[in-house]
Amino acid sequence: MKPKLSKSHSELKTVLAKHGMVATSEPSAAQVGLEILKKGGNAIDAAIAVAAALTVVEPTSNGIGGDNFAIVLFNGELHGLNSSGFAPELLSRDVLIKQGITEIPRFGFVPVTVPGAVKGWATLHKRFGVLPFQEVLAPAIRLARDGFYVTETVSKSWKTAFDIYSKHLKGDLFSHWFETFAPHGQTPSNGQFFQLKDHAVTLEDIANTDGDTFYKGRIASLIDTFSRKHHGYIRASDLSTFESEWVKPIHTDYKGYQIYEIPPNGQGIVALMAMNIMSHLKIEKHDSIDTVHKQIEAMKLAFADGLKYISDPKNMSLTFEDLLSKNYAKRRATLIKHQALTPEPGTPQTGGTVYFATADKDGNMVSMIQSNYMGFGSGLVVPGTGIGLHNRGHNFSMDPLSSNVLAPLKRPYHTIIPGFLYKHDKPLGPFGVMGGFMQPQGHLQVLMNMIDFHMDPQQALDYPRWQWMKDKTITVEPEFSKRLIHHLNNRGHEVTIDHQKGAFGRGQIIIKDEVHGGYKGGTEKRCDGAIASY
Repeated sequence: MKPKLSKSHSELKTVLAKHGMVATSEPSAAQVGLEILKKGGNAIDAAIAVAAALTVVEPTSNGIGGDNFAIVLFNGELHGLNSSGFAPELLSRDVLIKQGITEIPRFGFVPVTVPGAVKGWATLHKRFGVLPFQEVLAPAIRLARDGFYVTETVSKSWKTAFDIYSKHLKGDLFSHWFETFAPHGQTPSNGQFFQLKDHAVTLEDIANTDGDTFYKGRIASLIDTFSRKHHGYIRASDLSTFESEWVKPIHTDYKGYQIYEIPPNGQGIVALMAMNIMSHLKIEKHDSIDTVHKQIEAMKLAFADGLKYISDPKNMSLTFEDLLSKNYAKRRATLIKHQALTPEPGTPQTGGTVYFATADKDGNMVSMIQSNYMGFGSGLVVPGTGIGLHNRGHNFSMDPLSSNVLAPLKRPYHTIIPGFLYKHDKPLGPFGVMGGFMQPQGHLQVLMNMIDFHMDPQQALDYPRWQWMKDKTITVEPEFSKRLIHHLNNRGHEVTIDHQKGAFGRGQIIIKDEVHGGYKGGTEKRCDGAIASY
């Protein structure tokens, strides 16, 4: 039976569409995707257009200087794209140790890895796009040049970043961020009109060169010059050698459904490992303490393994098959008892982000995610470009024994993960929940809401969420059942209520309507989520 959600819980309803659909975290970006679909573009063109537009209208979560991943269903075949960058050739653990740096900082050049977002757009377009690249990026250029109205969630995140940056980021190195995103010493408020003209020029350059300017041209040179001036590590040579990587999505079977994720260095495998563990456990009602307890414990065990083993695949000590072994999941499931556990990794047998989804009239669909990480990223903006550089290298380890230890030309453990759902080996559609280490936890909860508890996409996204933080510490949303909080505490969990709307991720779902044809879509109530369709 589907749960009954009061109207006060969510005013949003699952959207139905016959021909095409775009689900994003920001309304004008959704309209950009719809514009491209109506011009004859396919789902891939729409996804690229949305990705570029979101760098303009939601710079608090992603940017031109970040990374992206995508799962693409094209002509019935599933493809995966990993467009995450590697550490600069000049950067290593030993280099930092010699400078007295024992922990990778959040800001500055140390955590800056090669940005892969632009290469991801160009790679997707070259293989699948039908409209000219300039036409696909034109709406984003227009938004940046002519201006846009800042939405409520974005304005709040912008102000939060400004407060943090004002306190911690000093000197000429960080001055360009304030010039770009906080002119006159303040950030835009909800509903304020804002322009990013340097951003527009950069996007035009990217459009006219199919992205080559970023890796081998004018912009690459500007990044190199900025880095050298401030004793950074990234160089034009790092940018020129970067390529996106086509990968085979990994999956697991769960109760007749096939759940697909991008393989490591992303953490999507954590969601799959948790689903594998859940497949060996008896599931009761969605609001049962036993169900929630088992979900949390399964996620903790999956994360313990993920944090130990996930890194650049070239450096992993185990294969994906090892970590996704059903027998190993069964062994892990036996560790789940009545009381909360403190998770430890097992030993398998060897042998601030934006998420958006698009679908077109021909059945092509895209699950895509893009991020600068931790909001605006490193706090660095390349002068005269509007490009905020990400800080994805913050996820590297300084432990020399870790498979994820910092090393030149190596990709770090990556939190952003797009998902794709099949049923009985037939594609249903894209799904995702952005938000750092919340992402696999959001995948588990939203998927079980749909598969086990028969919720429609909007209900699955709306339902109150929990998040495991560390050890036995759990945070929950204010709407979370007080009864369940009480029982979780009795089982040894340490539960606190987190009132931050963005703390529990932001998701989007598009699935095929198996009965009537067309699509069903759900968007996120925890932000300015929107669906555009026709």
